[in-house]
Amino acid sequence: MRRYSLAYLTASALSASAMVRLAAELGYAEVGLRLQPNAAGAPFQSWLDDPAEQRETLAALHDTGVGVFDLEIVRIGADFDPQQHRRLFEAGALLQAKAVLVAGDDGDLPRLADGYARLCELAQPYGLSCDLEFMPWTAVPDARTALQVVDAAGRPRAAGILVDALHAGRSRTTLADLQALPPQLLHYAQVCDAPGLPEPTVPQLIHTARCERLLPDEGVIDLRGIFASLPAELPLSVEIPHDVRVARVGTREWARAALAACRAVLG
Repeated sequence: MRRYSLAYLTASALSASAMVRLAAELGYAEVGLRLQPNAAGAPFQSWLDDPAEQRETLAALHDTGVGVFDLEIVRIGADFDPQQHRRLFEAGALLQAKAVLVAGDDGDLPRLADGYARLCELAQPYGLSCDLEFMPWTAVPDARTALQVVDAAGRPRAAGILVDALHAGRSRTTLADLQALPPQLLHYAQVCDAPGLPEPTVPQLIHTARCERLLPDEGVIDLRGIFASLPAELPLSVEIPHDVRVARVGTREWARAALAACRAVLG
């Protein structure tokens, strides 16, 4: 049976400790936490500056046996300084997390690769991989570009590439591109479905990604083909935000339905 992690966006209203306890209740093996915002003013879990919540999260992890898989998010822009993210790596070591999600925003790919290499160097002593996620609206729009950046960085020991089914389905990425990704660079993947859009605009792509994903088999993404192209043992992060439906049924029921749908389609 596959290992599933409850992603931040699926249960974004919850604190880190509440996510851990909900994951244990529903049968998730791990959680993903967003301890840094993905943009200025964006929501995140204010864990780094909350000692009481830190203690409660560590207690929840100990009590339940649930683990922390990934932490979000590091964005690499033109003026990137990896040292600004040291506290995130320190938190990762304390939480025994495995990966940090990385987004590439710098359109100068050689400079992006250099920033990524420096980030991996900083992360390695903390036992964390730096998993570069390709997204169609970023400087790393598809799987081929992600591999180019990682290769240009020299494939550091902490390097990784994150495949999100949404972006694999809505970018120029092909199943052959996914099959060509070196297995040692794949640490986990994200699963969801989405409706078909003939020529989605960037705002539409971002809206779906953050606010309106579908459960597996509700949309048009070739989930079976995507995950058959990746290692069978790859842990999967259930990243299925849907603002309207979560407001209607509640976070617990949505997270339960998301896990059930993933298991029904992918095992």
